[in-house]
Amino acid sequence: MRPVLHDPKHVKGVRTVATVEFTKGVIVVLVGLGALTMRHKDFWGLAESFLHFFNLNFHNHYLVGVFTTLVSKVHDVRVWKVALILSIYVILRFVEAFGLWYALPWAEWMAAITGGIYIPFEVADLMQKVTWFRVAVIIVNTGVVLYMLSLRLQAEQKRRAVRR
Repeated sequence: MRPVLHDPKHVKGVRTVATVEFTKGVIVVLVGLGALTMRHKDFWGLAESFLHFFNLNFHNHYLVGVFTTLVSKVHDVRVWKVALILSIYVILRFVEAFGLWYALPWAEWMAAITGGIYIPFEVADLMQKVTWFRVAVIIVNTGVVLYMLSLRLQAEQKRRAVRR
């Protein structure tokens, strides 16, 4: 059953998540475009500046390890492979944001599933080193996943009640 769009609480909640997902997509687009413009420049210097700007430790963060590994192996073919992966990620974020903006059930499921995929990595990262940022990321991500699941479970209960 599709949620009633005049339910202001539901609409406000999913549109907040939609805005977050859209923002994540925009950030990845901007970072990706920036990386492509730096294609023939000093990637390691750029990566190091990026990591220092965000105060990330080279050794204690899963994504930093992935990022530095990618940067150390960059050449034109790899740049285009990374660009393809980032493009797929961005398309997924924008599609999810669109669906959430209109409170579509498939988008709520998508938000719960894609958010849930990150939780084990975030927990492992937190176990390496506890920071307020890492705690906040896990809390927000877990909150989004639980919120989306609760919306879907409520919709299922309403659908069953209508059938009776």
